[in-house]
Amino acid sequence: MELDYYAIGQRIRKYRKAKRMSQETLAEKTDISVTHMSHIETGNTKLSLQVFADLARALDISADDLLCDFDTGRNYAEQELSDMLDTCTTQQVKIITEVAKATKIALDKYEKNA
Repeated sequence: MELDYYAIGQRIRKYRKAKRMSQETLAEKTDISVTHMSHIETGNTKLSLQVFADLARALDISADDLLCDFDTGRNYAEQELSDMLDTCTTQQVKIITEVAKATKIALDKYEKNA
């Protein structure tokens, strides 16, 4: 099985943007040029294992997140929640937390009775 460098590059881009990080910042954190970073994101170049690991570390994600598309999995859902909460005020986070707790209790009761 051959790696899909375009898909990996698009995932890198997605996680970089979710962290509100520029290509320049990510390139600097991984000690590569901005041009190389751009080529990685567009799939126009293969990246070394070291650069791959450095990118995952700089983005604070697992290698699996870059290798596999988890759009329907728990990792993706957790990332979506985290990204959403990053844009909330403290008051909004408190309200969302209370709603989530109430929802979890209701789901547990529903599943217990199902």
